[in-house]
Amino acid sequence: MKTKEDDLISRAELLQQTIATLQIMIQQIQAGGEIAPSGCCVSRYQARGKQRVYWYYKLHAAHPIFPTAQPDKLSKYKHLGKAGSPAHVDAVMQVARRTQVDYLQSCIDSLRQNWVDLYDSLKKKK
Repeated sequence: MKTKEDDLISRAELLQQTIATLQIMIQQIQAGGEIAPSGCCVSRYQARGKQRVYWYYKLHAAHPIFPTAQPDKLSKYKHLGKAGSPAHVDAVMQVARRTQVDYLQSCIDSLRQNWVDLYDSLKKKK
């Protein structure tokens, strides 16, 4: 017959296994290609020509992180060109990978806190 302590141990092991699985998923995403820096998104902007309006895309960061032509200066923007350009599609994939990694990491953080809570409850019972 399982004791309450055995039940806690089996639940803790399940949490650890799940954390390990999520970490493997993060590694697989990282192996799939470059990941955008945290806080980046792909933005569309408008440029007006003499007779037409053109739409272009940029990778937008919260803080200046992208290199510029001036070696001592950084920019918050990285020009990606037109919709469907290789740079645009690559940036969209990088941001998608970042979103996936961030979500999986938040799940891991939550499970680690659950694991701590589980052991805290075990200590209180002793």
